[in-house]
Amino acid sequence: MSLPGGTAAAPSLPGRWWDGPVSEPGTTIRLGTPSVRRAEQRDVPRIAATLTVALADSRWVRWALPEDGRVQRLTRWHELDAGHRAVATGSGWVTEDVTAVATWEPPPGAEGTTPLPGDVRAALARELPYLSGPHAARVAATAELLAAARPAGPHWWLTHLGTRPSSRRRGLGTAVLRPVLDRCDADGVPAAAAVHTWAGVRFLRRSGFEVDRAARTADDELPLWLLVRRPGG
Repeated sequence: MSLPGGTAAAPSLPGRWWDGPVSEPGTTIRLGTPSVRRAEQRDVPRIAATLTVALADSRWVRWALPEDGRVQRLTRWHELDAGHRAVATGSGWVTEDVTAVATWEPPPGAEGTTPLPGDVRAALARELPYLSGPHAARVAATAELLAAARPAGPHWWLTHLGTRPSSRRRGLGTAVLRPVLDRCDADGVPAAAAVHTWAGVRFLRRSGFEVDRAARTADDELPLWLLVRRPGG
């Protein structure tokens, strides 16, 4: 499954449980199977490829991106909004072979993360609307709706979650969520996400998320569910 992400908030969006610590950059958490580590610069192309393969046939992609060059647009979207954003801020986790990916928007000042660099922020602001083309207005309007609905206090916002189809049903999606969810429990802060499918809701519920509200995209084309996971969920 995959949860496509956005700029201020995710326009849509989407293991074995472990109780190890959050990894530091360059450190691999050895769990037997799977192993999860923080995403690095070398992972950006594979992060984009994994999320694109996971998401290519979704309704969200058809809604957010024009048909012309859609796969190429989606790949670039994931390269920027998942890969470069997560690596630059220290907020992405992958399996060792990058067949599963989770990226987040951390709360300001979260230990081990860094603010989004100006050059990455500028590239996102410039390129994401271009990639959406004629759909950019509804994507941006929906992102604004979600931003207004997110929890008011500090929280981790799930921007992208995906597993390659060939690697599904092995617990990898849940595994790449665990570092941040365990940190949320330790720090006493919630996590939140938005999805467009009930399958996404069911998946995240297994990790302690609960539906906070149901809504629609700004143009009323797709359903939306905002989910929140309280600490200890």
